[in-house]
Amino acid sequence: MKKISLFLITSFLVMSCQNQAQNQASTTKKTDFTTTKMEKQTIYQFKITDLNGNEFDFETLKGKKILIVNTASECGLTPQYKDLESIYGKYKDKNFVIVGFPANNFGGQEPGSNEQIAAFCQKNYGVTFPMMEKISVKGNDKHEIYQFLTEKSKNGLQDSEVEWNFQKYLINEQGELVKVLSPRVLPTDAAIVDWINGK
Repeated sequence: MKKISLFLITSFLVMSCQNQAQNQASTTKKTDFTTTKMEKQTIYQFKITDLNGNEFDFETLKGKKILIVNTASECGLTPQYKDLESIYGKYKDKNFVIVGFPANNFGGQEPGSNEQIAAFCQKNYGVTFPMMEKISVKGNDKHEIYQFLTEKSKNGLQDSEVEWNFQKYLINEQGELVKVLSPRVLPTDAAIVDWINGK
C-alpha cells in the first residue's frame, strides 16, 4: 500500500509541475504577444519643434495623409522643394500635408542654422508646408520620429534606412506608415499623386 500511495503522490506532483509549466508558458506567450502588439506606434505620439521654435504636435494632423521628407539646402536634389511646394499647394485642402525635416547627415549638405534654413526655403522656393527644426535622421543620434519611420518594431510595416536627402515616407489618415519611397522619386510622381487621390 505504501508503494502505491508513494507512486500516486509522485505522479500527482509531476502532473502538477507539468501543468504549472504549461500555464507559465501560456502566460509568457500572451505577454510576449501583448508587448509586440503594443510596440506598434503611430505618428500622432510625437511633438517636435518647428523651424520657428514653436511646438508642432502631430496629433493635429489626424485624418490627413502625410508625406514626411528629410531635406537639405545644398544637395543635387534640393530643387525637389519646388515640386513639394507644388503638390502641397494643390492638395493641402484635400486632407494632405507635407512635413519637412532638414538634416545634415549626408555630405554636410545642410550646414545652416534653423533660421538660415527657413530663410533659404522662403527665398528660393516659397515653401509654405510645415518645416521642422534640423534633426538627425540616421546613426546613433537618430531622432525618435525617424526611429519610428525606419524600425518595423515601431511602425509595423518595414525596416528601412534613409539613403540620402529627400527620402519620402507616406503616412495614412490613421497615422500609420504605408510606404517608403527613395530620394530620387519626385514628389510629383504618380506613386505619390495616386496615393494622395486614393487610387
